[in-house]
Amino acid sequence: MTEKITRPASMKDVAMHYCPGCGHGLIHRLVCEVIDEIGVREKTIAVAPVGCAVLAYDYWDFDTLEAAHGRTPAVATGIKRVHPDKLVFTYQGDGDLAAIGTSEIIHAGNRGEDISVIFVNNGVYGMTGGQMAPTTLIGQTTATSLYTRRPEKEGYPLKIMEMMAVLPGVVYLERTSVHSPKAVLATKRAIRKSFEIQLDRKGFSMVEVLSPCPTYWGLSPVKSMERIEKEVVKEYPLGTIKDVC
Repeated sequence: MTEKITRPASMKDVAMHYCPGCGHGLIHRLVCEVIDEIGVREKTIAVAPVGCAVLAYDYWDFDTLEAAHGRTPAVATGIKRVHPDKLVFTYQGDGDLAAIGTSEIIHAGNRGEDISVIFVNNGVYGMTGGQMAPTTLIGQTTATSLYTRRPEKEGYPLKIMEMMAVLPGVVYLERTSVHSPKAVLATKRAIRKSFEIQLDRKGFSMVEVLSPCPTYWGLSPVKSMERIEKEVVKEYPLGTIKDVC
């Protein structure tokens, strides 16, 4: 039998710790496929977050560092300035990027740091028990919003990409998803474009990926994908938000 699907060289052959139906494993693979295809494995340096993806270095077979919570862009900035010839990217969830790391990502973008950011938005704090995140939808129940997220009490979902779009140092922003095969392919194209922008030294770029969290959404993996399509994309529309490359 001919093998149709092979593991990317940049991805280790190990079992992952992620929950069934989680999007991190899929997004990890897309990152590895792009790195292999553009031939930059030996010059790639990733910075992992605090959150569910804290152990990304166990799955990626290229140089990866760990940063303190929310400080991922600052660490990536230092690495890129010392090694301008490397491909440097951060991989962050909504807790790491949109909560404790809000100032870090805004200032990295405002400085126009020549790095790429993969921002995984699943709307909850998956690592620590499913608490409300800045990206939690209105009406969504979480471990810390038992009466759902109410604008008058908990405020509105934070749209990081739209905030970043006004910064002149930011050259490319695209929001994608992994809820369907078409969306997965779009996510891979966006990651590749972000990496190529950096390799061409054009500046700061970021890809937000809407991702399922079946465990803390209380849904099956299939229902979680349907929720992204029916509910999440209404708050976070897919597509290119900024492209001035």
